[in-house]
Amino acid sequence: MAPLSPGLSGSPQHQTSPKKSPIQSLVSLSPGMLSPAMGRANSNDEEKASIANSPTHSIMSSPKLWHKTSICRLAEEFFWIGGSVVAQPKWRLGQIIERCMCTMQTGTQMTKLKGKKKGLVRFFFLDEHKSCIRWRPSRKSDKAKITIDSIHEVREGKKSEMFRRYADNRFDPNCCFSMYFGARVKSLDLVTTNAEQARTWIHGLKYLMAGISDEDNGTLSIGEVHQLLHKLNVNLPRQKVKEMFQEADTDENQGSLGFEEFCSFYKMISTRRDLYLIMISYSNQKEVMDLQDLARFLENEQRMRGLAREHLVDIVHKFEPCPENLQRLVLGIDGFTNYMRSPAGDIFNPEHNQVNQDMSQPLNNYFIATSHNTYLTGDQLLSQSRVEMYSYVLQDGCRCVEVDCWDGPDGEPIIHHGYTLTSKILFRDVIETINKYAFTKSPFPVILSIENHCTVPQQKKMAEYLKEVLQDKLDLSWINAQEFRKLPSPELLKGRSSSRVKSCLLILTLLQRKEMCQMKTLKMRT
Repeated sequence: MAPLSPGLSGSPQHQTSPKKSPIQSLVSLSPGMLSPAMGRANSNDEEKASIANSPTHSIMSSPKLWHKTSICRLAEEFFWIGGSVVAQPKWRLGQIIERCMCTMQTGTQMTKLKGKKKGLVRFFFLDEHKSCIRWRPSRKSDKAKITIDSIHEVREGKKSEMFRRYADNRFDPNCCFSMYFGARVKSLDLVTTNAEQARTWIHGLKYLMAGISDEDNGTLSIGEVHQLLHKLNVNLPRQKVKEMFQEADTDENQGSLGFEEFCSFYKMISTRRDLYLIMISYSNQKEVMDLQDLARFLENEQRMRGLAREHLVDIVHKFEPCPENLQRLVLGIDGFTNYMRSPAGDIFNPEHNQVNQDMSQPLNNYFIATSHNTYLTGDQLLSQSRVEMYSYVLQDGCRCVEVDCWDGPDGEPIIHHGYTLTSKILFRDVIETINKYAFTKSPFPVILSIENHCTVPQQKKMAEYLKEVLQDKLDLSWINAQEFRKLPSPELLKGRSSSRVKSCLLILTLLQRKEMCQMKTLKMRT
């Protein structure tokens, strides 16, 4: 990995900066390393352009000022009060973040919702390393914690399934928020005593999820380096980290790493020995690979044939960060590592990143990405049912989701795993979520595998919701059943949802009728 490589992030903003802070270098090396919250904060192209052209953009070239600028930019993105960005000067926003961190570490008494009970009053606080949320009292003692890295999303207001179990006027929405965390996507639903406390925790959590340190002195101590490596899942012995830290710490300010020192330290821990050995084996023990060395490697190891010189030169220009190596048209260990870690070095065929098969065949000719018990976050006996699971699987590319429908109270059909202790969610909420996320990942059809256990009145309610919510996405009246003797193709059904009703009672009846017909046929033949 090349700490000084300007071209891996794909961001013009980063390429124009002559210097980067340590964490900026990490972002350019590993674009997905920071949390999704940081990605969302930089998603607006127009905003990027305006920042790149503004006077404050030059601040990014100074390692000492970068941290404070990052704090201000994060605050501008995340701090919303009453629907508008807080109109405060940048130094004031930095103070707001510092106050959030201080309040969270001091701790806040909040109500933790659990089932339909009154709720549990607990004392929540941010630990000293700012790496996890803890609470007390708890029977779990030290295990009662949620790591910042495990948090997927923070939602303000009463938007979770847990809040829906309570009466609308039970809690003030301004005092409510939910954290979604863990591999099974659990939610921690909290109610504060006032709206200011809720805002403080929401803003503080979003800031921490962005993965940016709030130190603004432009250096990292050995403790901060250990904390950073822990966040990046770099598991090295502490003594080894200390030795490399001391080797990189060469200036007069002993005990901390500046920008250039951190780059040296990062290069020490990130250089892959296996790739280095491969490089020197093809370069005759030289520290660089020339075009002939690179060609031999690609032919022998990557099984590439017919390599033109222009293609080899293009690899060097694209992945080599060192200007001297670029002039000599050679790849150093940084450039070679960049190439091997890029999509260009993947065994995966890049043509398959997009749909490349014939999509005009009948629907039953294809393997379909299918989800079983989509609504469940865990096991089939005791786990929670969550509406959010449909959004997660659809955004992951799933094209067939399961909907187990049962009669619910007040004439509203519900979804859960029958005859178990799994929780229940509303059918309408699920259909609304499917409608919202069905085609965000793919334009090809979504199949609703409906396991229907409802009585006729609630079946009519289901049909009403399907028509009302999905509207034209469910309209297949334009398909002529006589003309299409086979199932329609994915290409023909782009942007449509189809329903495949799977009723246990209906299937049993059909099987019985089929067996009876076969018996009658046999009698007639004999």
